[in-house]
Amino acid sequence: MPNKLAIAIIPLAIAETLIWAAFYYSFPAFLPAWEAATGWGRTEISAAFTAALILTGLLAPQMGRLIDRGYARQMFLGATATGACLLVLLSQATQLWQFWAIWLGLGIVNAACLYESCFAIITVITGSKARRAITVLTLWAGFAGTISFPSAFALTEALGWRGAVLVFAAIIACVALPLAWLGLRWLENWREPPPETSDAAASDGRSTLRNPVFWMIGLGFTTIGIVHGMIISHIRPILDDREVATAMAVLIASMFGPMQVVGRIAMLAIERRLSPIGMALACFLGIALGLALLALARVEPVLALIFVLPYGAAYGIASIVRPVLTADLLGRANFGVIAGMLALPYMLGFAVGPTLAAVLWGAAGYDTVIVLSLILTLIGCGLILLARQHVAKHKTD
Repeated sequence: MPNKLAIAIIPLAIAETLIWAAFYYSFPAFLPAWEAATGWGRTEISAAFTAALILTGLLAPQMGRLIDRGYARQMFLGATATGACLLVLLSQATQLWQFWAIWLGLGIVNAACLYESCFAIITVITGSKARRAITVLTLWAGFAGTISFPSAFALTEALGWRGAVLVFAAIIACVALPLAWLGLRWLENWREPPPETSDAAASDGRSTLRNPVFWMIGLGFTTIGIVHGMIISHIRPILDDREVATAMAVLIASMFGPMQVVGRIAMLAIERRLSPIGMALACFLGIALGLALLALARVEPVLALIFVLPYGAAYGIASIVRPVLTADLLGRANFGVIAGMLALPYMLGFAVGPTLAAVLWGAAGYDTVIVLSLILTLIGCGLILLARQHVAKHKTD
């Protein structure tokens, strides 16, 4: 990718970072303040976020269809503006049902402007240049949590949580929205012509559902969604179960974000020497290695600190690998709707992961959670290899 495209993606990357910080990470960032100030239960509050995540996943194919039909800019910018308005409403919420309704609205917004839609827009527009553009964007967006948590804490201390949420809304409206408009406009300068497809192949991606490669990719990456949902939501009690000191546990939990950025930087450095399937293998095997170290941390707790290095870095490239590998194995025709359909099981898996881990912990302890996570990761890796083998076989037939 020419350096000029790397520069052109920066406005959209900054906008996406702020969108993630305000529309996604704001939930865990403000959760303690909401619980303390409203008197609502943690389960009641958290369930609103789970419902929003599920709605985001369910609507992903519809957003992809809009992208394929040429409405990417209207969809992305409209969702960003709507999200800012919803944050204003959130700052005024006094009833639990209002809180739920607003987060369901943000679930719809997130389907249109978080990674899945953003990556689909980049891929549809830039085609063969998409991989590095996506990598550059995720380098910036990897710091969304780093921005959201301390700013939410500081603003809440100074203005209360309602004032803090209003500041988040203002930043989206006054900074993220103009940058998104500029970034999408600049991106058009790098548009590649769409691939030629037959009428049958252009049927909104429905024929893709009959392609076993689609299901192999979808189920393969769904395993990562389930695994990460289980591990990230239970990391503190998992580390406590391994008798990791509290200070060390906090350090490990805080390293997930930075290690994701490290993984993306490494991918940017070696991308020309690594095929899409090579990226996928690095992703799955890195997560598997991390889980193996976490399992062994029961014997040697210091391994828990090492676990986060390969796990965090590998998960950091997972969001890059999925659209890149999908375009490589399934092509760019109807890419928006195909990417949206693949996002659905992934998001549902991520949403189910925390509850599944809780059930497994109650039945058999956290060792079972980790072992199942490792097995699922290896199964996912096998499915991706089968998908690549299937494509290669049909190319030679």
